[in-house]
Amino acid sequence: MGPDWDDIFARMEKAVRAQGKNLPSVSTIAREADDPFRVLVSTMISLRTKDEVTVAASRRLFSLADTPQAMLACSQTEIEKAIYPAGFYRIKAANILSISKILIATYGGLVPSNRESLLKLPGVGVKTANLTLNLGFRIDAICVDTHVHRISNRMGWIETKKPEESELALEKIMPRRFWIPLNELLVTFGQQICKPISPYCSICPVSDVCEKRSVERSR
Repeated sequence: MGPDWDDIFARMEKAVRAQGKNLPSVSTIAREADDPFRVLVSTMISLRTKDEVTVAASRRLFSLADTPQAMLACSQTEIEKAIYPAGFYRIKAANILSISKILIATYGGLVPSNRESLLKLPGVGVKTANLTLNLGFRIDAICVDTHVHRISNRMGWIETKKPEESELALEKIMPRRFWIPLNELLVTFGQQICKPISPYCSICPVSDVCEKRSVERSR
């Protein structure tokens, strides 16, 4: 018998709400404006960058330009200054400009709504593409980051070595209605309770159904 997904998600969601912590950065930006371009750009900014830095950097950038056309009116230096101190901000600024040009030239200024096209854009990997589909278009896709990969294996749902393997494994066992909320929930849950090292198993709402794989020490 597989996991009781409804029960597990409900318990995790209740625990996350009780902690009263903020949403992941891209979810915060997505709620401020229902716009795939903002989701794509903020997801790119978020890579190797803390949530609070991502939110502030995204807001500064979008106050300057929030469409591909407006972005091209900015210099790379202006974009760099707006998103600093995001990790690899110079590379990200260059990619944002390149993507803006491609969107205008190839897609009529719109973000494509399929993974194949998204993955052809500079600086866009599987995680960025899937999160753009999730939050920008509400299209079912499993977005696996370090939290999703770690918790899914720790719980015993899957047994994989790499995030890309986790995506395929989860697709086989998880009902589609959970694909979109999975990333936001597990990122927040992983930041608050199911931490990489010494997780808070004593207050974890799903400890009784967790195999605790690779957990050597807990609190």
